[in-house]
Amino acid sequence: MSHDLEGKIALVTGASAGIGLAVAQRLVDEGAFVYLTGRSADALDAAVAGLGRNARAVTGDVADLGDLDRLVDVIRAEHGRLDIVVANAGTVDVVDGVDVTPEHFDLLFDTNARGTYFTVQKTVPLMSDGGAIVLLSSGMNVKGFPGYGVYAATKAAIRSFGRTWAAELIGRGIRVNVLSPGVIDTPILAKQFTTDDELRAGTDGFTSMIPVGRLGRPEEIANGVYYLVSDQSSYTTGFDLVVDGGVVEL
Repeated sequence: MSHDLEGKIALVTGASAGIGLAVAQRLVDEGAFVYLTGRSADALDAAVAGLGRNARAVTGDVADLGDLDRLVDVIRAEHGRLDIVVANAGTVDVVDGVDVTPEHFDLLFDTNARGTYFTVQKTVPLMSDGGAIVLLSSGMNVKGFPGYGVYAATKAAIRSFGRTWAAELIGRGIRVNVLSPGVIDTPILAKQFTTDDELRAGTDGFTSMIPVGRLGRPEEIANGVYYLVSDQSSYTTGFDLVVDGGVVEL
């Protein structure tokens, strides 16, 4: 590790497991102090215990603006600034379009789109000039998959937010980029299936569509996030980095 994030203060939402935890681990390894958020206090505490002294858990739901305000208050009181924001928190629920309910629609948009947008809005006043923001979208923002219509729409919204925030914050030297993962082997993937047999069949189905022939690993997404928040991408803003094993392009 290069430790080139030494002294940086970072926030990763949805960081108790999966991609978010892998991102937090990579940022800590590179020298940053990382705030982790998520809805489960127990899961966050376990995550922080594994990360060590340069991590701090703040329980909360990004869909709850009061929780976001409380998070910002904690960071302001303890460090006074943020250098890096990774808006990763999200959820998925697979429902065919004809069966989508208003509750399903609102759940996904509240967490994925609204939560991401207001995470940025609430933290921007704490951001240091020259900082970096990464929004987690999905390769589905440009693809059509049965059952994922509402989810894909939330991720397309995030892609659009990335462009707009990049344009609005460029005067402060804050770079805003998007990272769009493909199918990654995480707990949220397993939650899409009700039995082990369904999980195996679903995983095999996804794998058959991926040109590289396997699911992605959370650490591979963390590598991409690290690139986007580090000086290695200092000439990059408004970009969507797709890390999906070739699904979108091949």
